[in-house]
Amino acid sequence: MGILKRILARAKGSPETDNPGARPVARRTYLVARGDSLWKIARREYGDANRWYEIFTANRRLVKTPDLIHPGMTLRLP
Repeated sequence: MGILKRILARAKGSPETDNPGARPVARRTYLVARGDSLWKIARREYGDANRWYEIFTANRRLVKTPDLIHPGMTLRLP
């Protein structure tokens, strides 16, 4: 991508990437509260509890087991 195209892409607010098929980086976060589960967070944030695995996958470094999240954790929402 040429320098002019990069500048224009930034000005328009479009993501700059070398891989056109890449998914955007998570920009939102969620602070886990007492009683939360990935299922509940997915239902609240996406309207579909079955999307819990997306949250788990985006947070693999922090969440080793999907049923073990703790209050105070900050999760990335894809």
